[in-house]
Parts: sequence; C-alpha cells; structure tokens
Amino acid sequence: MDKDESDLSIFDQPHLLQIMFYPRRDFPGSSSASNAEVHFVEVEKGISIGCQFYWVDADSPNILYFHGNGEIASDYDPIAPQYNQRKINLFVADYRGYGASGGHPTATAMIRDAHEILRGFKEILEEGGRKGPLFLMGRSLGSASAIELAFHYQGEVKGLIVESGFADAFGLLSRFGASIKGTRKEIGLFNLKKIQSISIPTLIIHSQYDHIIPLDEGIQLHNASGAKEKELLIIPNANHNDLMMVGMDQYFEAIEKFVLAYRSPS
Repeated sequence: MDKDESDLSIFDQPHLLQIMFYPRRDFPGSSSASNAEVHFVEVEKGISIGCQFYWVDADSPNILYFHGNGEIASDYDPIAPQYNQRKINLFVADYRGYGASGGHPTATAMIRDAHEILRGFKEILEEGGRKGPLFLMGRSLGSASAIELAFHYQGEVKGLIVESGFADAFGLLSRFGASIKGTRKEIGLFNLKKIQSISIPTLIIHSQYDHIIPLDEGIQLHNASGAKEKELLIIPNANHNDLMMVGMDQYFEAIEKFVLAYRSPS
C-alpha cells in the first residue's frame, strides 16, 4: 500500500519540534550488547537511520520497535535481554538526528522514514535467513510510527503492540501548552483514526498514572481498534517513564504471550 501522504507540515513548526523531539547523539557500534548488530537503513539519498538488532535465533519472531522521545537505540542494551530470553528478536530503530542517524527530526520525516525502515528491516531478515514472523511495536512517540505501518501493511505483519501511545498529536502537544497554527486532518499523526482500520491482533499497554499521555488515551486506542483480537494491559501504580520497571513481569509476560499466540499463520 502507498505511504500516507497526509500533510504533516503543521507539526514541523520549530516550536513544536522542540517539544516532540529530544535527539541525543551516539557513536556507531557503541552498543555494549554482544549480540547487537548495528545497521543503517537509507531513508533518503545521503541520510540513513541507525538501528540495532538484538537477535537470538533465525526462526524466532521479530519485533520492529520504535522508541520514545529522548531515547536512542543503544538505551535498549539492558532491556533487549528481556526479549531475547523469551526467544524474541528485537530491532530498535532511531529517528533522524538520534544516535548515529543523519539529518534532523521532523514529524514528516518520522512517518515517511518508518516505511523505509520496515523495507530495510525486511531486507535484513531475508539476507540473514531469518524467517520468523514480524510484529510492530511503538512506545510513546514511537506509537505513531508503529501504527502508521500497521495501518498500511497489516497483511505483512502478525500483530501490533502499542505502549504508552497517544490518541492524536494535537491533544499531546496541547498538554505541553503548545499553540498549533492549522487545522486537524483526517489522518496525519492521529493514531485514533488509523487504529480503527487496523484488524491485526493488537496489544495496548499503558500505565495507570501516566502524567504525559493519560491512561484514557490508551483506553481510547483499545476501544477504537478494529482488531477482533485485542487486549488492554494497565500497569498499576506506574507512570510514563517507569512503566516497564514497575510492572516488568506483567509487561514482558504479556508481550511474550501475545507474540506466541499470533506468530503462526492464521
């Protein structure tokens, strides 16, 4: 299916980009994980996105993961073992200007680049003889990229996992006091609109006391999802940035159960 060509320039205003993106730099190949492969996916001539592939087995399921704002791929060095211990391969992608990636982050680039990252990851899997099924996952800001791909390529992936996802960017930015000059579009960065058309199995994970993206937005995404097989996991007593640590066992058990349940052909 063609890429989403919605005009996202409304979100590329300088004062909004300062809220949406907090890029941090890193050096290529700086991962401390012994099983991490460093890959670069070209998204535009002269611009490549740095990614890290933590893998354990060629037949294991694969998660293409888009991280949150202020994070970089190498931050997942200590987290990836939780996936690998459950026989799940984890491919973490950065954004422009993050880690060792080129360019500068914008909303337009983030959404368009997601398509090229998926293409590149599928090539990496094929070239490495890795035949496990593919899942999509996005945390916080990364939920937009994961939902974008699920919206367009749900016939090519087994499932979607959204952690701390937002319903639409207007609501998210307005909570930071941002003034947005423009009008709402039907698609763009509106996860709630897209998820209505996504029918693949979907797992929504959200913290009870998320102060950045309120729990209500996770509930909205779950309720709006077009999937027959969908689940909502609420991590009690957790906030936006400590969700994984507070509910570690629940978090990873839910992901493992979800991936194992839907890894085979339907």
